[in-house]
Amino acid sequence: MSGLDDDGDGGPGHERLAALCHRLAGRAPGLGPEGRRLIDHITTEVRGGRPPEELEDSFDELEDLLLAAGFTAGLGSYRTDTPPVYQRFPGAGHPLLRVLACPGGGCARVEAPEPESPAQCRIFGRPLREIRLRP
Repeated sequence: MSGLDDDGDGGPGHERLAALCHRLAGRAPGLGPEGRRLIDHITTEVRGGRPPEELEDSFDELEDLLLAAGFTAGLGSYRTDTPPVYQRFPGAGHPLLRVLACPGGGCARVEAPEPESPAQCRIFGRPLREIRLRP
C-alpha cells in the first residue's frame, strides 16, 4: 500500500476545507455579503491556527448558502457534482511520484502538479506544497 510522505503533519485533513479551497481556486461562489462573511471568517480562523474541526457550524452555514444558491455539491465530498468539487487523489491508476497538497496541512486537497499553472491555496494564500509518494 502506498501513502503520502507528509513529514508528520497529521491525518488526511479536513474534507470541507479542501472543497472550499478548491472552489475559491476556481471562481468564488457568488453568495452575497453573508457568504463572503462566512468565507472570510473560516479563512481568517484557519490562517490563525484554529483547527477546521472547530468551525463546523460555520461550514454548515456556508454549505446551506451554497446549496440554496444552486451549488449542488455544497462542501461535501459525499455529494456528486459534475465535474467533482475536487478529487481526493488524482491520477488513480497512474504512477505519480509527487503531488501537491495543502501548505498548512489542514485539508485533504491533493492535486497533480501542473508546471504551466501552479496551484494556489486560497485559504493560506500560498502555493500548494509538493510532497512525494512513498511505496
